[in-house]
Amino acid sequence: MIAALEGAGWSLAAPEEADVLIVNTCGFISSAKKESIETSLELKQRHPGKKVIMVGCLTERYGRELAGELPEIDGFLGNRDPARILELVEPGDDGKGPAAHRTETRPAAAEVPPPRVYERIHLLSYPGSAYVKVAEGCANRCTYCAIPLIRGDLASRGTAEIVEESRRLLDRGTRELILIAQDLGSYGKDLGAGADGRPARLPELLEELARLSGDFWVRLLYIHPDHFPGEILDFMAADPRFLPYFDLPFQHASPRILRAMGRRPDAQENARLVSRIREKLPGAVIRTTFLLGFPGETDEDFNQLVAFQEEARPDWMGCFMYSREEDTPAYSMKGRVRAAAAAARKAEVERRQVAITARSLDAAVGRTLDVLIEERIEGEEMSLGRAYLHAPEVDGLVVVRRALPPGSRVPVLIDRRNGVDLEGSVRER
Repeated sequence: MIAALEGAGWSLAAPEEADVLIVNTCGFISSAKKESIETSLELKQRHPGKKVIMVGCLTERYGRELAGELPEIDGFLGNRDPARILELVEPGDDGKGPAAHRTETRPAAAEVPPPRVYERIHLLSYPGSAYVKVAEGCANRCTYCAIPLIRGDLASRGTAEIVEESRRLLDRGTRELILIAQDLGSYGKDLGAGADGRPARLPELLEELARLSGDFWVRLLYIHPDHFPGEILDFMAADPRFLPYFDLPFQHASPRILRAMGRRPDAQENARLVSRIREKLPGAVIRTTFLLGFPGETDEDFNQLVAFQEEARPDWMGCFMYSREEDTPAYSMKGRVRAAAAAARKAEVERRQVAITARSLDAAVGRTLDVLIEERIEGEEMSLGRAYLHAPEVDGLVVVRRALPPGSRVPVLIDRRNGVDLEGSVRER
């Protein structure tokens, strides 16, 4: 979206200086929906003379309703074709952009026009790293999830296009490529075989990325455990540029609840997956998410989740309370869990995770880890960065006792842990 605007002559500016204010919304859970609407209205109130446009998932899902209920907002755009933002910011024949645009359905594959490729100048990430989206949408049908309603079915990008974008990013000095999708494990399942007759799947994509030269990292974010491609473990063991960091959203461990969620009802298979990863890749880092308060969840179900947490011992964990989303199968399920009960269970899981994460981080003390510097602390001989065991923004950080340029990567001898952060000094190569 930013690239399309800049290609048309627009430039990024602070809200006080901008002519158009664009709010990227979320339509996944109730709290995010509320925040998106409140932020948009607040901006319009603070800047009544500026055009305010809501874009993204919330407007994809509820574009028509929002256009009718929020006359203060100047435009609405879904997420299927971000480049159409130009239709909203550029004045039309009447001197105004269209009031609203919303793509109702994703066209059939044969009807999708060739993608408009723009050079990404602003990466919206910390220096040295860049997100590379390899697929959009999701073919999974978890009963609680609205993502397929918002983003449609799985639509993978071509391998050659992804590799070329990655090449350009590396040529610009990027040190870490972060591959993202709603489910990386399903990448390419909608594409079939490529021109060379080989299937386009995650392992094949990683093989192509490995052909790129340079000392860079590749981090994989979000692989549905039911679709984990086990062959990537041997590949990652052979090429240390592909970080042994695995984001596996297990969500629950009760077979009954997992089945109701539309997921594989075998928590033991998930535990074996964790063991297999750690056996093949010593030092591998596991991040997961748990969802508490799903309809019908009992104390027995919760106890099974806690037992799984203790067995799998994820290094990092995010925990969320069930959000009842209209048009999803779970919306009408019986046995709704009281919010207070769900919140108490969430707090208990988070309390247990503190000790698990602390033990994991303590194992890093005494090791030398490569750290990608993200920020220099003003006025201090100190910098903040991430090692392979930290994904951006969701995990801890490494505090490095030296002022270093953002985007650089240095070896750091870790000598202490502070909560969820590590601390150390640069070790000369």
